[in-house]
Amino acid sequence: MKFISTRGKGEIISSSEAIIKGIADDGGLYVPIEFPNLYDDLKKKMGLSYEELAYEIIGEFFDDIDNKSLKEAINEAYNKKFFVREEKNFLELYHGPTSAFKDAALLFLPQIMKAAKKKENINEEIVILTATSGDTGKAALNGFSNVDGFKVVVYYPEKGVSQIQQKQMVTQEGNNVKVIGIRGNFDNAQSGVKTIFGDNKLKNKLKENGFLLSSANSINIGRLIPQIVYYFYGYFDLVNKKKIKEGDEINVVVPTGNFGNILAAYYGKRMGLPIGKLICSSNENNVLTDFLNTGLYDKRRELILTESPSMDILISSNLERLLFEANNRDSLETKNLMEELSNKGVYSISKRSKEFLSDFYGNYANINEVYEAIKELYNNEGYLMDTHTAVGYVVLNKYRKETSDYRQALVASTASPYKFPRSICNALGFDISEKDEFEILNILSTNTNTNIPNNLKNLDKKEVLHKEICDKDKMKESLIDFLSGAKND
Repeated sequence: MKFISTRGKGEIISSSEAIIKGIADDGGLYVPIEFPNLYDDLKKKMGLSYEELAYEIIGEFFDDIDNKSLKEAINEAYNKKFFVREEKNFLELYHGPTSAFKDAALLFLPQIMKAAKKKENINEEIVILTATSGDTGKAALNGFSNVDGFKVVVYYPEKGVSQIQQKQMVTQEGNNVKVIGIRGNFDNAQSGVKTIFGDNKLKNKLKENGFLLSSANSINIGRLIPQIVYYFYGYFDLVNKKKIKEGDEINVVVPTGNFGNILAAYYGKRMGLPIGKLICSSNENNVLTDFLNTGLYDKRRELILTESPSMDILISSNLERLLFEANNRDSLETKNLMEELSNKGVYSISKRSKEFLSDFYGNYANINEVYEAIKELYNNEGYLMDTHTAVGYVVLNKYRKETSDYRQALVASTASPYKFPRSICNALGFDISEKDEFEILNILSTNTNTNIPNNLKNLDKKEVLHKEICDKDKMKESLIDFLSGAKND
């Protein structure tokens, strides 16, 4: 399998090169040259464990990594650290060390990067540079902590993540990690990281000093491909539980910010998985809803800080990969659209591309609808979901009401409700006045008779190790300072 850039016609590279580079030299994102139809083979092996299924799917894309190394990477990533559970059609993707779905990819990425680094005979230290809206940062820090040959620098919006998300990051141990808050929002952090990646002079200077830049955001293909696995896993689980028959189409619902998770579901559909509608669910930052309904992507609006902060995003990076497909893989057209977004803050797609998006449905949920959904589902069925999952649930119900399409739907449940306990308690009407989030964890647990995830227990008692805050236009300087200090050490 080879990979190409969404913005360039020339370069065709191997999976290990694409994983190490993270982002193409032309600023584009790597995509596979084709999508193998795996469903017909995999449906004959429906009893596979998550790890076995991951090996079958990931191996099709990252086939220049030898089988032994790939198996080791998968087992090291997932064995006893992460599992997926389907309950009441919610695909719970948060049973990992950081209680968010990003663990599925970010436990695997360090392992596959180590294998790719060895395959490419790279001696330089790889610096993982990532922007986070709350969950990617902690999952990357956790996955890469103390991994030889790697350093991790995470930027997060100082006032744009929950108290628990922030505490998870700033208490991260590891001699190779750095966490920096920025005075700005997630889009500022993400743009700053992209600017650093586009600075060839800086990259050359860093290489002279023994550092290579790469990414842990879902712009890295090594992060995106593993997310395909859980849609196959979830579908086969529905078959095994006799909720559907093999071959029945299901709809897939994904609460969406940076578009990576729903893109993985689309890739699964391209690989033969019987998915009908891809239901893209946004919060009040509904730039994707507007785009899917009109073909116009317009980020010229105020970013709203919501109670589903991991989706507080106006520039959905992975949408570029879908545009590439919608444009019939025309890299020049994709490049022009991305330049329009960068220069004008808006672009409009062609009528043909708009027709291509008919597999997708877009809508959004406001905070009142989210609260009502959390309360209703808990009171009626005893099921507790977080604010992001609730966005998906609300939008699914809107879709069903509009279309009368009541096919079985798999809802991606992307975070533990305990990551956002204040919001959940407010939705359920528990008294939390004058309590901090860590006291609220116990209130939520006591009142719902559910368990606090082990990784969030006693988090408030951990020492804060990362205190740096920088202006949004000083991100490059903060990176250089960290790496200079590391070099001197």
